[in-house]
Amino acid sequence: MKKQIRIDELTVGMVIDKLDRSWLSTPFLCHKMTITSTKQIAQLKACGVRTLTVRFVEAEEVLEESPAQSTLEKTPVESTSEPTDPVPPPPPTQVPFDEELIAARQVYQAAKTIVQDAMQDVRLGRAINVDAVQAVITDMTDSVFRNPDALPSLSRLKRFDEYTFYHSVNTALLAMSLGRSLGFDRSMIHLAGVGTLLHDIGKMKIPLELLNKPGRFEPHEMEIVKQHVLRGVEVLSRTTGLGDTYIQPALEHHERVNGAGYPHQRARQDISQVGLITAVVDIYDAMTSDRVYHKGKPAHEVLQLLYRLSLEGHLDPTLVQRFIQVVGIYPVGSVVELNTGETGIVKRVNHDAPLAPVVLFVKGAGNTLLSHPEEEDLSLQDKTPHRSIKGILHPHQTGIDPTVYLDKNAA
Repeated sequence: MKKQIRIDELTVGMVIDKLDRSWLSTPFLCHKMTITSTKQIAQLKACGVRTLTVRFVEAEEVLEESPAQSTLEKTPVESTSEPTDPVPPPPPTQVPFDEELIAARQVYQAAKTIVQDAMQDVRLGRAINVDAVQAVITDMTDSVFRNPDALPSLSRLKRFDEYTFYHSVNTALLAMSLGRSLGFDRSMIHLAGVGTLLHDIGKMKIPLELLNKPGRFEPHEMEIVKQHVLRGVEVLSRTTGLGDTYIQPALEHHERVNGAGYPHQRARQDISQVGLITAVVDIYDAMTSDRVYHKGKPAHEVLQLLYRLSLEGHLDPTLVQRFIQVVGIYPVGSVVELNTGETGIVKRVNHDAPLAPVVLFVKGAGNTLLSHPEEEDLSLQDKTPHRSIKGILHPHQTGIDPTVYLDKNAA
């Protein structure tokens, strides 16, 4: 039985099911925990918690909980192929982009840490902390519903030396954003988020020296790398709390609509929708990232590649077209040349005016760096002649690091 109470009514021994604020703003990373000390109550009060939902457990359940588990509720989510939302959703509210970006950065970094921990656990033969994964995906889902553009704008964040972790988070947030655009409900977006965050978990069962090989794979090496799909499915199938539907992104992210993918050469009718989505976002983030064996391509080039692949029958064309709408013709972080000769960085997409995003100008018409970059929404210009985007530049050629400018501007 569950009951909503005030924080002043919380006592030692109660099991918390939900707080009135994000768990990211507390010292605890789990959505469900048993209160074992008054210090925990004081910490929750200090974090601003005012109301919460508690769950009353049976006596047998309390007795079965081991001392090592006493601070976290270990009741597993029942395995099911039907998506479930672990926390009832709050009422939807729209938050301005810049305001939501602050929260989105927090949840992004938390997700990166959690997927890093999960992969380390798999490499060491330990169980994945599903509670932590569910918790951070719930916060990512909340962010996507508060503002659909803030979290996706962070997919530009990548580090060469931690590609696998950043790629997992970016794949998840892009899949969730695409699902939001397609009208998925909260439970379906949560399902897609959990599955895509863990879609590459099988790579932890592949030798590191092979994954980090600087050159192209030999045919026999490629066959070993391809094993990460079924190795990942094997790991996730043994993970308590994950039903079959959560495992589909891991199983199907290398399948293709025309049956040319692997491991089972499934054709479109045999691939789940979340599998089709994961295939699109997985390619996009991988191709835009610096890897051991290639430099990342500009986002607009990869969008063109995705479109071509959809025409050739490899990817679902409807999903590719919708994905381009989600990230924008000029995705956040794109370095652009204006008709005025100025150089800027796309800061935010305008879905109602896709050719006129919000741009942060960093170089003047004379190719000189501006000491104080200026921001303008190209869709709201009142001066003439209007600025417009003439073309897209490669960051490596311009010497501009978009992330440095966007992060500094956000701060």
